[in-house]
Amino acid sequence: MAKYSVVFVRHGESEWNKMNLFCGWHDVGLSEEGEWDALEISAASLKRENITFDVAFTSCLRRANQTLDVIRRELNLGHIPVHQLWRLNERHYGALTGFNKRQMADIYGEPQVQVWRRSFNVPPPAIEPNNPYYGAIRNNPKFRHIAEKDFPLTETLETTMQRVVPEWTDTIIPEVRAGKKVLVVAHGTSLRGLVKHIQDISDADIMKFNLPNSIPFIFDFDENMKMVGGIRFLANEDTVIKAMEKVASIGK
Repeated sequence: MAKYSVVFVRHGESEWNKMNLFCGWHDVGLSEEGEWDALEISAASLKRENITFDVAFTSCLRRANQTLDVIRRELNLGHIPVHQLWRLNERHYGALTGFNKRQMADIYGEPQVQVWRRSFNVPPPAIEPNNPYYGAIRNNPKFRHIAEKDFPLTETLETTMQRVVPEWTDTIIPEVRAGKKVLVVAHGTSLRGLVKHIQDISDADIMKFNLPNSIPFIFDFDENMKMVGGIRFLANEDTVIKAMEKVASIGK
C-alpha cells in the first residue's frame, strides 16, 4: 500500500518556448500563456484536489520559480520553505541554445534533431564562447556556486540524470520519509530523468515519453520508496495526450 506521495509540475510555456527556441540553461521567464497555465492548470488542479504542501523544491531557473510562486500564492503556501537546487535545472542544450528548433531540423534533418532532443545519451554539440548566450549562462550569478568541473557545456538525458537522481535520493527523499508533503517544480528533461528512474523506463522507451507542461502529476510510494501504481496526471487522458503531443512536436 502507498505510504508516501510526491507531486511534480513541469513549468508552463516560457518566452523561448513561445518562440520555439532551444532554451536549456538560459534563464528566461514565463510567457503570458505560461503564467496563465500556472494559474489555471497547475494551481487550479491542485486546489481542486485539496492538495497542500510542507516543502517545495525547484531549480535555479526563473521559469520554474515563477510557476512555483503562482502555485504557492494560489494555495496560500507562502510560508513553506523553498529549496532552489541547480541540479534540478533543465538539461544544457549546448550549441543548440538560442536556435529555433524548426530551423535546426531544416539544417540537420528532423531525425537528428529529435535524437538530440529525446535520446538517452546522444548530446548536441557543446556550446562555445561565440554562442551569443554563452556569457549570460556562464556569468549568471545564480550559478556562481557551481564548481567548474560540474558546469556543463552540453548534456544528454543520461548526464542530466547523473545530477538529478542523487539530488532526489539525498535531498528530496529524506523530506518525504519525514512525513512532509513535497512538491517538485522543474523542467522537461530533469523531470523525465526522475520519471525514468522511478519507473525504471528503458533507454529506448524514454525517447518516446514526453511530459506535458503545467499538468501536475503524482507518484505514490511504499515504505521503501518503491513506486505503487503508475504515474497519475491531474487531468483527463485526452488533455494529457494532446499536451504530450504538443511537447513532442518540433514546431514551426
